Amino acid sequence: MRIAIGCDPNAAHYKAVLIPYIQAMGHEVGDFGSDDPVYAHTAIALGEAVAAGKWDRGILICGTGIGVCIAANKVRGVYAAEVNDIYQARRAQLSNNANVITLGAQVVGIELAKCLVGEYLNNTFNPASRSAPKVQAIIDYESAPAG
Repeated sequence: MRIAIGCDPNAAHYKAVLIPYIQAMGHEVGDFGSDDPVYAHTAIALGEAVAAGKWDRGILICGTGIGVCIAANKVRGVYAAEVNDIYQARRAQLSNNANVITLGAQVVGIELAKCLVGEYLNNTFNPASRSAPKVQAIIDYESAPAG
């Protein structure tokens, strides 16, 4: 898969460790940077690229994972989930078809972050699953005209 990754300066060290880890799993990685202290800029740029299909999935990292999650979810077509444990990382894909996950560099250790990324990337949403109608309801709402 093609994986986009970006972060704010607080998480640059995490991104530096995660990129070779993801590449070792056989994925192509696109680096969306780590220099901008306004994490929303990076999150939105990465989200737009994932939503446009230029990248299959995305990973965003900030201090808590919350800010980049909120910012990415403002992009139409982005379904970002903050993950803090293995079960969430697995279910982000299996139950929710999240195309972006977010991590908090001040919340999870780097070894756990690697496990979370691995779990997320090693699972695939099944469009025939019992979760599919739930995911479709979100997509339908997002696609409906405002009003």
